[in-house]
Amino acid sequence: MNFKTLRISVLLLILAYVGFDTLLSNSRATDWKRALRVVIYPINADGSDVAENYISTLNIEQFDDINELLSRQAGAYGKQISNPVHMRLAPALKSLPPKIPSNQSTLSVMWWSIKFRYWAWKEDNYTGAKPQIRSYALFYDPAQYKVLKHSTGLQKAKLSINHLFASAKNSKQNNVVILHELLHTLGATDKYDLQSGNPFYPDGYAEPQLKPLYPQTKAEIMGGRIPVSEDKAKIPASLDKVLIGTITAKEIGWID
Repeated sequence: MNFKTLRISVLLLILAYVGFDTLLSNSRATDWKRALRVVIYPINADGSDVAENYISTLNIEQFDDINELLSRQAGAYGKQISNPVHMRLAPALKSLPPKIPSNQSTLSVMWWSIKFRYWAWKEDNYTGAKPQIRSYALFYDPAQYKVLKHSTGLQKAKLSINHLFASAKNSKQNNVVILHELLHTLGATDKYDLQSGNPFYPDGYAEPQLKPLYPQTKAEIMGGRIPVSEDKAKIPASLDKVLIGTITAKEIGWID
């Protein structure tokens, strides 16, 4: 066997291993037989003192309502899961993940995904049990940023980037973003129009059967917003105003 053939064989074996490991990871993540290990990695995204000070006050209890919402909603679908996610807080990271490309071509997105995975591996500062899902919380001074970049979650890599406001006032709303992206890593899809931000009917509505239909009182987590009229929707202030719809429940393995 010559060197070229050997190199190709090794690469194929590596790809096969990565593919199998990804398949196994996805399967385990949505069988809900054990708590998912989720680690939050705080990052001072704008280099501000406000973000730095806010990160210093973070504690894992601030994310408890994510677990509570998942447990409550799982019960609504006949899944008795007392502790769906086992969340931990890593020390703050000093570097930023690679920027999502403005050019959304398949090639550029694939290359960004590879760079993001490498960065996540290289910069991992968490010393506990290996996380199944890594959630990067990028904080910004709300006095300087009125609108934040779009957050994202990668299913195969089990990584998410969350752009969040560094403010106690926004902590509950931040958890809505974190859960939305976390569910992306488990296979849930967006259920809103990317241009307007308005949820799709009926899949993006928490209560599509409501009569009259408007105003809705809650948001479907992957719909992202609470529809208050046919063309207007508002961001939920907390997970108390969020439900997990039937399609999303199916996507994450709660129902067949």
